[in-house]
Amino acid sequence: MPVIDCGPCTLRPWREGDVPSLVRHANDREVWRQLRDRFPHPYTPADAEAWVGLTTAEDPPVHFAIEVGGEAVGGIGLELGEDVERISAELGYWLGRAHWGRGIVSAAARAVTAYALTELGLTRVFALPYAENRASIRVLEKAGYVREGRLRRAALKDGTVLDQELFAITDLDLARAGYA
Repeated sequence: MPVIDCGPCTLRPWREGDVPSLVRHANDREVWRQLRDRFPHPYTPADAEAWVGLTTAEDPPVHFAIEVGGEAVGGIGLELGEDVERISAELGYWLGRAHWGRGIVSAAARAVTAYALTELGLTRVFALPYAENRASIRVLEKAGYVREGRLRRAALKDGTVLDQELFAITDLDLARAGYA
């Protein structure tokens, strides 16, 4: 499985030894508030063990630990499309609060995007951050994604109906977005 050096972080496969750091960084309500409900809260050791077990069976690998200083502090991955959308994937990511604001996720997003569009042969990667999540939107902009629209009242999170923004990048955008 690939290991990708992103500068401020390394992307690598999840492994059994990541369970304690995964629980420590993922078990944060502020992290959970920006993610889909399938990301559990509270985040338990059993949740971490199940996640690590699920991702180690992937072929090709599409979910990666974000490692900083030898510790898994977040995650980034792709949900591959199916049927007629098999050439697309949704990008998702999270990072432990202690590491916010350092450009880590922007670097990781660029690396996973390049992997998706070159190594996996996809033609499009998209993301759907909540419209109120300015930090996530900034990550996507820095990674060269283009805002395609707003999905009004499209999500229910923590009892609140939210808008989502649709951002995407295609294989034809790589040169414009500064990818090598």
